[in-house]
Amino acid sequence: MVIRKFPRFPVAMPSTLVQRDKLRYNASVKDLSVKGCRLESVVQPFTGMQVELLIELSGEPTPIHISKGTVRWSGSRGIGIEFLTVAPAEQERLKRVVEQLSVTAGQALVFPKDELPKA
Repeated sequence: MVIRKFPRFPVAMPSTLVQRDKLRYNASVKDLSVKGCRLESVVQPFTGMQVELLIELSGEPTPIHISKGTVRWSGSRGIGIEFLTVAPAEQERLKRVVEQLSVTAGQALVFPKDELPKA
């Protein structure tokens, strides 16, 4: 069992993975936290690759934009992304979504400010 500073919650959210060369790939976020996610996609990026991620939210016109993430692992279970740079407004949207997921899961969350992705 992996112990995380920020718990991940199971989801099924459409998303777009953008590689440095601006190639875009459809993806699906399978679990989410304020610091990262696991997603599935037809592309298999390499560990350490820098990416952008657009996470679509039901009922919202614009996706959450993760401007800089890094691939921490990639394999048969999907792709692990750590969020490195997230604009403050996007960070607030992400926190709100994760807080809603935590309530659904029955877990209380504490967000240490110095540990969140930078703007």
